[in-house]
Formats: sequence, structure tokens, C-alpha cells
Amino acid sequence: MTLHIDKLGHGPQPLVLLHGWAMHGGVFAPLVEALAAQCTLYVVDLPGHGHSRACGLPLEPHTIAGAIAAATPPAPWLGWSLGGLVALTAALDMPTQVRGLAMLCATPRFVRGADWPHGSDAALVHQLAIDLETDYHATLERFLALEAMGSNDPKAELRRLRAEAFERGEPELRVLQEGIGLLEGSDLRTRLPQLAVPSTWIAGRRDRLVPPAAMAWSAERCGGHFVEIPGAGHAPFIGHADAVAEALQPLFADIPA
Repeated sequence: MTLHIDKLGHGPQPLVLLHGWAMHGGVFAPLVEALAAQCTLYVVDLPGHGHSRACGLPLEPHTIAGAIAAATPPAPWLGWSLGGLVALTAALDMPTQVRGLAMLCATPRFVRGADWPHGSDAALVHQLAIDLETDYHATLERFLALEAMGSNDPKAELRRLRAEAFERGEPELRVLQEGIGLLEGSDLRTRLPQLAVPSTWIAGRRDRLVPPAAMAWSAERCGGHFVEIPGAGHAPFIGHADAVAEALQPLFADIPA
């Protein structure tokens, strides 16, 4: 039942990193390199992913947040994409443990709705769940292509994501389906005004999965700081790690000593 968490870097500022759907903590390597002198990073493999494939925990934000909090010191948390739902949940429920929040291409609601024009197409997300049952690898390949789309060099970014995806083994079908369920059903918009810790919302200007407008809206609702990285898609830490590191500096400065 133990989550795999890599402790990397040697700087005085602790930072917890949470990856997105179907990936693992190793995908953050460029960002870890950019922050290693400033931060001590706790890089999590979510349940069923990477080296946490056998941990047995459900892919449920409250459960995951509690397990991470028990294994890491008080620190700001950065959540990318699906990982943002876990980080946001933890920041809302455990503000003494999660001392700051960085949402990287992540929002409180992933899919579009009648009252939410900023999300991803609900039909596309639902189709991913259906396709996983019939063609696991092709479905993941399509999702990786969506993540890379819009970046300055989508082919290079897709190659990087494709190389990283199974580097620590294939994620379990069960947790991939649980992840799709989270993306389809989570909605933390009404809780944003309750956020009691400093927050930074970092968007890729060309992101095709999480529109920058969704992140700007979210930052405004909780009094957070919004940053948009030009030329970046859904995975800015790959081609724009230095820009992501720079965007985190005001958050680090806002955290009480």
C-alpha cells in the first residue's frame, strides 16, 4: 500500500510533484533539473502508475493526498493535469501540510458543461474510457498526441512523452479507468474561494486539453496568480522547464517561512 516517492534535488525549498493521467513522476525530469539547486523535490508515482503500480490504493484524491502527506514534509504541491485534482483537494483539506499550490495545466473541472465552456470535450473523454477496453495502447497513443499538440515542437514532445510513458512499466487498466472517471466527474469550482494557501496557475498558451481561460478563471476565483507560457502545450515542463521554474518563484516567495 506504499506509494513510490523519489526524493531529488538538494535545495532548501521542499516541493511535491504530482504527474498526470497514464504517466509517472519520471516525466518531470526536465523540471527537476531546473529546480534541483533551489528545491528538494518529492516526486510521486500515483497509485497504479510507474513504481507505484502495486501499491493497491485507489486513484481517489482524498486517499492519495493523505498517503502523500504522511510521507512528505509540509511543502507546496505542484499538480500537472490529473495530478492537479489531487493537489487542489489536498490544498483545500490540508492547508497546514500543503503550504502552497501550483496548478500546471490543471483546473478544478476538466470537462466542458452547460455552465463551464472552458473544459475538454466530454464526449472525447468518455470515448477514451470506452476505447481503453478495446485498444489500450492505441488509446494512450491518442492521448499523448493530444498532450503534445500545440507545443512549439509537437513531434519532439510526443517522442519524449511516448518514450517516458512506459519507462516504469504500463499503468494498470483499473487506475486508467479510475482516472477517466475523475476527469469526467470532478468539479471543485465552488470550493475555490475557500483556498487558504497561495496559488499559482500555470498554463500553456497552446494547450488543447486545458484552455488557458479555464486557469485564468480559476486563479481569479481564489485570488491566485495566473501565468501563461507562450509556445507551450499541455506539458510545458518538457520544452519550457525554465519558464515553469520561473513562474513558481512568486509562489515560493509567498509561502511563510
